[in-house]
Amino acid sequence: MLTVLRTTWPLLLGILLLMIGNGMQGTLLGVRGGIEEIPTSLMSVVMAGYFGGFVLGSVAVPPMIQRVGHVRVFAALGSLISAVLILYAAAPHWLAWAALRMVIGFCFCGVYITAESWVNASASNETRGQAMSAYFIMQMLGLVIGQVLLNVSDPAGWMLFVIPSVLVSLAFTPILLAQVQAPRFEQIKPMSLPRLYRTSPLGCIGIFLIGGVFSALLGMGSVWGAVIGLDVGQISAFIAAISIGGLLAQYPIGWLSDRLDRRKIITVLAAFGAVVTAVVAASDMGIWGYLLAAALVGGVANPAYALLIAYTNDFLDASDMAAASAGLLLVNGAGSVFGPILTGWLMTLIGPQGFWVYMGVLLTGLAAYGAWRMTQRASPSLDQNFALLMPAATPVAVEAALTEAGDSHSHPPQDGPTDMQDQP
Repeated sequence: MLTVLRTTWPLLLGILLLMIGNGMQGTLLGVRGGIEEIPTSLMSVVMAGYFGGFVLGSVAVPPMIQRVGHVRVFAALGSLISAVLILYAAAPHWLAWAALRMVIGFCFCGVYITAESWVNASASNETRGQAMSAYFIMQMLGLVIGQVLLNVSDPAGWMLFVIPSVLVSLAFTPILLAQVQAPRFEQIKPMSLPRLYRTSPLGCIGIFLIGGVFSALLGMGSVWGAVIGLDVGQISAFIAAISIGGLLAQYPIGWLSDRLDRRKIITVLAAFGAVVTAVVAASDMGIWGYLLAAALVGGVANPAYALLIAYTNDFLDASDMAAASAGLLLVNGAGSVFGPILTGWLMTLIGPQGFWVYMGVLLTGLAAYGAWRMTQRASPSLDQNFALLMPAATPVAVEAALTEAGDSHSHPPQDGPTDMQDQP
């Protein structure tokens, strides 16, 4: 790990600063929306804009990189991010914010694709797994630090918009000056949706549902906190707890998933998360109860995402894994777009508990579908080790992480599904 840090620290430092800025802007808008008295239904559209932009970026940015190169795309998108972070404060209107959130989601997707390409290229075959793990840890750490910085100034003013803008601008300095040659970039064509579903119905449906859970959790968590009257410190702690819970749960759940039927773990995780959301929706828990719930649901959503990708790849040849993962990311993005909107609608309809009810319904659906799928398909051999992944990962990071995880297995993947596995 020390070797990895020595060779990739400029990239990792840049990613850390980027994630601090990104983590701040999402939570800050939720808090500021309450101050500006923007209705929950409209704030849900604002929050959905980021995920819509992210999906568009995953499709549009790779051709841009192939056409003009990593450095130009990286610098252009970074400049746009800095500008948008300032424009938030200059135009406190839900429609302007929704458009700006879409722009910033598009830009962050492009920045992640570029940065992840560099991290991947800077590591050797022996250190790639450690490099990608360090990368994802920096992402989560940045999100947590971003929540801490929300407490340094009044969210009704300008300063909290200026800080992430400055941090994002500074983030590009170590990355662009790093002595790492821009890698050759090849666009990954996603697997078609019908083929993806035939390969793994659970992977396809599950990744859609988890996308909705995760986008509601991170996108609407600050809005929910503002609605129930939490202060800035409490809201920032709530969002930070989501990432901390996700980070702590990844490794023990990953260890289990390489030894047990992944579907059982996915089903149990989803059922556990559904119980947690039901308890919170039915009671007034206080801030410490909410922080625990955030950590527990974050500890469900993050590993479940990685498990669903690994489970799908258990049925694939190595040559198809990248295309399947890219397809799953698009499905995940589609679920993410609807998450904040449906959460906002439920919160308007039944009150703040709609935030937890929405996630509970999706997690219940995942648990039920996972249990049913176990009766329809035989358990596959574990041809793909669990890989540390975040739901915001791009196809570049997913491919690198899965390649490293798959290298630990010497036997070839299954040539095809059995008769029982053919059933959709």
